[in-house]
Amino acid sequence: MRRILLTLTSLVLVLPLIKAQYRQAPYASLTDSETVTAFKESVSFLASAYLDGRAAGSEGEKEAAAYLSHALESAGATLLSGKDGDVFGLKRENGDTLTSRNVVAFIPGYDRELRERYIVIGARMDNLGSRDITVNGQKVHKIFYGAGGNASGMAMLLELARRLSTNSVLLRRSVLLIGFGSSLETHAGAWYFLNRSFPDVDRIDAMINLDMLGTGTGGFYAYTGSNRDMNAMLEALSSTLQPVKPEIVAIEPCPSDHRAFYDKEIPSVFFTSGRYREYMTDKDTPEILQYAEMERETEYIFNFAVSLSGGPAPVFNPEKELRSRAQDESSTRTVPYYDCDRRPLFLGSGDPRVFLEKWVYQYLRYPAEAVREGRQGRVLVDFVIDEKGKVTDVKVLRGVHELLDAEAVRVISASPDWKPGILGGKKVRAEMSMYVEFRLEKKK
Repeated sequence: MRRILLTLTSLVLVLPLIKAQYRQAPYASLTDSETVTAFKESVSFLASAYLDGRAAGSEGEKEAAAYLSHALESAGATLLSGKDGDVFGLKRENGDTLTSRNVVAFIPGYDRELRERYIVIGARMDNLGSRDITVNGQKVHKIFYGAGGNASGMAMLLELARRLSTNSVLLRRSVLLIGFGSSLETHAGAWYFLNRSFPDVDRIDAMINLDMLGTGTGGFYAYTGSNRDMNAMLEALSSTLQPVKPEIVAIEPCPSDHRAFYDKEIPSVFFTSGRYREYMTDKDTPEILQYAEMERETEYIFNFAVSLSGGPAPVFNPEKELRSRAQDESSTRTVPYYDCDRRPLFLGSGDPRVFLEKWVYQYLRYPAEAVREGRQGRVLVDFVIDEKGKVTDVKVLRGVHELLDAEAVRVISASPDWKPGILGGKKVRAEMSMYVEFRLEKKK
């Protein structure tokens, strides 16, 4: 009897502690992993009952931004946007200005060369809120919470922040973690970040977008806009042992913030579980989401982010890059003088002897010291006539004496412009070689 009383007393003391531990996670269970418990706590708060949800510019969006800011700092990331987020204004059709905000945090990479390059991981903060719709010809004010509120994506963003911060020694590039405001307002937060807020957009090598994950459709998808490099990276990772592997899809599951990055030609991947039955009807509460799936998806995305941070930068348009590189190479490639369809012209002539007679020997100065020493001979000089007709890259291939060599280089380098050579209808860099003769006359 005494033992039973002691046991009951212990339970009375312990139960309040258990309840306090899960106060912010009412759907957590004692069998949940640490990650799942964190997911449920985040989703529980982010899906909390504001009348207008987290619509752009609403109090709910502001509270979500404050929550993300605190949670990202607690995860070990450095907050760049301030406690209230990076605030921006959005002009509405009626002339009003909607005030929204982004939340931006930073985890530095370790590599000296790559730490000034960035990988962006983002998730939208807003949901649809409420608006007037027409039903059977009648205007009705409807509240749209929607699983499109993306509490799942934000919860995953926070978990990735914790893991990446803990494992920052694996990151060669730096990582920017962003909660985007006004995403459903034509991706305004992402546009503001890329066009007004962040000064080093040209240093962003890739973007990972998280939207509607763990949704219970049984799917896990990756959309890259058919980017060849990103697809190759996904396939390479999926060929290794992973808890879950995404299906690479060619059709965009739904519009999201990755579109703003596409506009800047930044390679991006959109991870999602896709639209699901409750998308437009229910709040994104813990009952809707499948947290074990979210945990597996997070593991894969974490591994992909680490791989992306340390590997070669993906190219937005590999074909365009190859064409540009080929053009650059063709612009620096030299063509032998006699291989040109139309040879370079000096004073209207394609005969090199005209250049020697009309320029070289007219302006050649025989070095006095070479005369005293009796130095003479033929100096073989190589030079390039570029696409603008200018003489460049003058060098001696076979010299006689340093004084004669230098004079030959001087007089050819001072040449007036030529008409450039033509090959395949385009101006090219033409290379030619010629002898410059230094000959002393015998005294009578």
